[in-house]
Amino acid sequence: MEKVSLKVAGMTCSHCEEAVKNALLSIDGVASVAIAFHDEHAEIEYDPKKADKENLIKAIKDQGYGVA
Repeated sequence: MEKVSLKVAGMTCSHCEEAVKNALLSIDGVASVAIAFHDEHAEIEYDPKKADKENLIKAIKDQGYGVA
């Protein structure tokens, strides 16, 4: 398993946080997601054999948020 930390721009509430979390958890290989909308931070643990950072970023952007 690998961990990645991403800065997620545009989250303003717990609903935003939940939308991003659910999108990430729907990716095969993602084991856990910890998100804090107030500091725009997401910690993701995933299996690099099943998912990659680009998949994670796409899932976040597909929800309408930016990734730095």
